Amino acid sequence: MTQNLSTITCVEDLRVLAEKRVPRMFYDYADSGAWTEGTYRANETDFQQIKLRQRVAVDMDGRSLRTTMVGQDTVMPIALAPTGLTGMQHADGEILAAQAAAEFGVPFTLSTMSICSIEDVARASSKPFWFQLYVMRDRDFVANLIDRAKAANCSALVLTLDLQILGQRHKDIKNGLSAPPKPTLANLINLATKPAWCLRMLGTPRRTFGNIVGHAKSVTDLSSLSSWTAEQFDPRLSWDDVEWIKKRWGGKLILKGILDPEDARLAANSGADALIVSNHGGRQLDGAQSAISVLPSVVRAVESSPIEVWMDGGVRSGQDALKAVALGARGVMIGRAFLYALGAYGRDGVRRVLEILYKEMDVTMALCGRKNIADVDRSILVPGTYPE
Repeated sequence: MTQNLSTITCVEDLRVLAEKRVPRMFYDYADSGAWTEGTYRANETDFQQIKLRQRVAVDMDGRSLRTTMVGQDTVMPIALAPTGLTGMQHADGEILAAQAAAEFGVPFTLSTMSICSIEDVARASSKPFWFQLYVMRDRDFVANLIDRAKAANCSALVLTLDLQILGQRHKDIKNGLSAPPKPTLANLINLATKPAWCLRMLGTPRRTFGNIVGHAKSVTDLSSLSSWTAEQFDPRLSWDDVEWIKKRWGGKLILKGILDPEDARLAANSGADALIVSNHGGRQLDGAQSAISVLPSVVRAVESSPIEVWMDGGVRSGQDALKAVALGARGVMIGRAFLYALGAYGRDGVRRVLEILYKEMDVTMALCGRKNIADVDRSILVPGTYPE
């Protein structure tokens, strides 16, 4: 049953509720960064430094945020990012998020490290979705994942390049987050305070990594999953692997994790359809620049190429998304924003966060004197407040 969430007016409202309703180890997994979390915080605070130019007595009627991302129509330039363990924020989380995105008219991306499998989401979703790929040492497993995404009619493949080695996140270590999670006394006490979450999880069979268990060699249950994942992320990932994946996939390819202009040029030369300026939400290289601060330099580096430039990291409002578009992004991806919404209210929460972002983006665009997203550029920003 659809809930009345009209009093939920911003992403922060949803974050506060998610923190109350989701077990600590899973909330912290979503709401944490690497080491000091400096890059995680900079992703958000650097957006706040960018100021908007208010314009008046401008025709604001008939506004549209509609655009395309790798040729796919979307009602606004926002897509749901791939996020691991989404189905632990809320039972069947990936399915619910995919359904909400399809109903609203924006793309959804399923992570390799999802709880619901590719096949689960394909059966439950009314529209094609995107699939995100991690490159593992077991290339047969990687090839099989690509083939499964094809069979599920996924319309784009998002290849993540910045997780060859796992960054350390202190909260996950302190919380004993593992596969399976450690049943420490603190975790058990915390679970006891989340009865609604526990009941929903008991009501679904999807409580492990659905794309891995039963598909990867030697991984038949949770006990064998932990050692497999610790060994499998491949530090040897290279541009030759990108070429192999592109050929194997044969469809729209998006490269995620670009922060440097030189890497952006290599991404463009690879023949990919889009790249995502991203530091993995501040979860990998702490001390790296924020995504929004490097966006203009990446856009310049590939301006003669047809590759689309997107960004993620720190997008907590429609204003943030509009600022990214003004600085040259074709669109943005949201991760934590929709995870908070999912943890707070399930599918209705994801729908609500998309409504919030749409309204914030639409109203801000109008007050900046534009009525079509295609006309938004850095002229809506105050000079000297944004990265060059």
